[in-house]
Amino acid sequence: MSLTDISFHTVHESGNEQFLRSAPFPIKLFSSEDLFGNSNEVLIQHRGEQYHLRLTRNNKLILTK
Repeated sequence: MSLTDISFHTVHESGNEQFLRSAPFPIKLFSSEDLFGNSNEVLIQHRGEQYHLRLTRNNKLILTK
């Protein structure tokens, strides 16, 4: 995972994972390249429901149920 300028958070690493620390809890950081790989869509399972996260031709993200 690579990070660019994130001046308002502190980055902490734990093994292969990176976290953004801002009060009061850490936020896990994923790069879109790691999530999508060679695809333009991923499925996210949340509370028994599936959501589609898509990368558009204009490099925007769309999340749909």
